[in-house]
Amino acid sequence: MKLAIAQINTTVGDLEGNVNRILSAAKEVAPQKPDLIVFPELTVCGYPPRDILYDASFVEAVQLATKDLAKQAKGLSPLLVGSFAPADQKMYQHPSLNNIAYLMHNGEMKVAQIKQLLPVYDVFYEPRWFLPGIKTLPPINIAGKKVGVIICEDMWDEEYPIHPGADLKAMGAEMLICISASPYRRGGGEGRLCHAKRQVETRPSSALRSAQDDKMPLVFVNLVGGNDELIFDGGSFVVGGERLKMFEEEVRVIDLNTKDTKGTKEIEGEGEIFKALVLGLRDFADKNNLKHAFVGLSGGIDSSVVAVIAAEALGRERVTGVAIPSRFTDVRSTESARELASRLGIGFEVVELETMHKAAEQAVGPKRSEGVGGENIQARLRMIVLMSFVNQRRGFLINTSNKTELTLGYSTLYGDMAGAISPLGDLTKPDVYALARWINSGLKVGKLQVEGVIPPFVMERKPSAELRENQVDPFDYEKISPEAEALVRNNQSNAAMRTSEHKRWQMGLVLKVSGKSFGRGRLMPITRK
Repeated sequence: MKLAIAQINTTVGDLEGNVNRILSAAKEVAPQKPDLIVFPELTVCGYPPRDILYDASFVEAVQLATKDLAKQAKGLSPLLVGSFAPADQKMYQHPSLNNIAYLMHNGEMKVAQIKQLLPVYDVFYEPRWFLPGIKTLPPINIAGKKVGVIICEDMWDEEYPIHPGADLKAMGAEMLICISASPYRRGGGEGRLCHAKRQVETRPSSALRSAQDDKMPLVFVNLVGGNDELIFDGGSFVVGGERLKMFEEEVRVIDLNTKDTKGTKEIEGEGEIFKALVLGLRDFADKNNLKHAFVGLSGGIDSSVVAVIAAEALGRERVTGVAIPSRFTDVRSTESARELASRLGIGFEVVELETMHKAAEQAVGPKRSEGVGGENIQARLRMIVLMSFVNQRRGFLINTSNKTELTLGYSTLYGDMAGAISPLGDLTKPDVYALARWINSGLKVGKLQVEGVIPPFVMERKPSAELRENQVDPFDYEKISPEAEALVRNNQSNAAMRTSEHKRWQMGLVLKVSGKSFGRGRLMPITRK
């Protein structure tokens, strides 16, 4: 049996564009005459659609787009495509939808499977919009084989009493296909495959063990691309066989009768994190039609790493670094920022803060210009400067805060917390240094092809906000970062985290690369005891 895996990048709500992407992928592999072309979960509407699903007009538009896709696909190989439809049962003030895998062929479509297990952990709230399928539907017939279809969580959550894969095995399935929209987290691509193999070995009743015992293929087809804070890494695979690329669109025809491990060697470690952040930032800008990015380039480690990510994601011509030195700024900070910008080939501007700083001190008076209040004035003045560039160019500001700072509240609201998106907001301070060392290690950075790009002064200096004379950050980051991260991972909070919760609620999007990030996956109250 020849199966085409279509690991494509969809955009939430772009129904016409998503349908065209599906058709384009199907036509690309048409000469190879695959028996079935498989697409990710909720391909037609894009994932995750979230509360757009409360809009009845959107639901109707998706249904029409799905039917139109089936008609346009007439003459192509059969398609297995994710979409949704109204459920038979209804709930009060609920969209009452089913998450569906449709089989499309000869201009017609039929329901191949309805998702039964709806995740409600971390960033997932699927029971808010969907209702579960009541029973497992029987296998579909493809090229003379009985093919069992499961949808994302239906494969992984085997502690749940429902076992769709086992049901399909009992119904005579000869192979299993899982369509998925599984977000990235560090090591996630390898983790999925290892998890699958581990479950094969330890859970005889599971879908995976059934597939392995009978030497049936199990095919996992995953979404790729960034949508808001979520990054989908692709990495589709056949258990015991081929693997597709991570962080890239790919359409590949696989002969399931052969044992091929093509694509098993993949990126790892900091290289994996870098590619994830690049994809997330690029798709945020491109899918929102944001043409130019600005970065406050201070000569510190965080802004330097962000500038490298931005240049790789968007291209050097779409990025400008802005240095805003104050009376407390080490001259080497600005020189290093200029040197980095030159090496990257991005735009670079310098705006001296002193004139604004003096005016603000005079306006608010000496008492409010002292201590932490005086430091915060500088941080907020810098944001005024940066946003003036953003408004002039109709671009967007990239935030440069890291996760440790956000966790401890060591950041200025309406100051250095400003920005539409935060590439480093899910990386601890040590993580940022590790990523910087990887960038400078001699490995060429993607399209940039620049080695040792971050200047030595940036790598070696003590972290500092440079808001007062001889200031350095008041933390041992190597010690405090893992402690703070453990609190986040365990959904706990210390005093510093509780008093700064309101800040994080006003933060821009944080690209998620860990098991627990700030944002929709950690909904802590602001008012609490």
